[in-house]
Amino acid sequence: MTAAGVSTSIDYQGAVIDASALLAYLHDETGGAEVAEVLDGALMSTVNLSEVLQKAAHYGVDTTGLVDDLVELGVCFEPMSASHAALAATLWPSTRRAGLSLADRACLALAQEQNRPVFTADRLWSEISLPLSVVLIR
Repeated sequence: MTAAGVSTSIDYQGAVIDASALLAYLHDETGGAEVAEVLDGALMSTVNLSEVLQKAAHYGVDTTGLVDDLVELGVCFEPMSASHAALAATLWPSTRRAGLSLADRACLALAQEQNRPVFTADRLWSEISLPLSVVLIR
C-alpha cells in the first residue's frame, strides 16, 4: 500500500485512524481506499468516534448501527484513559500553533501510546514534529 507516497514496507497493522480518515472511508472520498485496507485491527479513540458521530448528526445522517458495523470490520475503539488524557495534554505545547483540537491530540496520543502509525487526511499533522509516523491518505 502507498498512502501519499509512503513506502509499502511499513507495517500498518493496528494503525490508529483519525476521524478525517474514517470519514474519507465512509464517504468514499479520496484516501478512503487506503483506510479500508487498515480497518481490520485499526484503533480509534472514542473521542474521535464522537467527532465522527457529531459530524454525521450535523448533516442529518442516521448512524444507527454504525459502531457495530465498524466493529465487524475490525475497528477497535479505545476509551480515553487517564494516561491517554495526560499524554494528549503534553502534546498541546507542540501542536497549539497548528491549532490542533483536543480530538486531534487524543488521536495522536493514542498512536504515540500504542506506538502505531496514524492515518489522517489532515496535512498539517505531517508538518509538526511528532514522535510517531503520520500517514497522509491524500
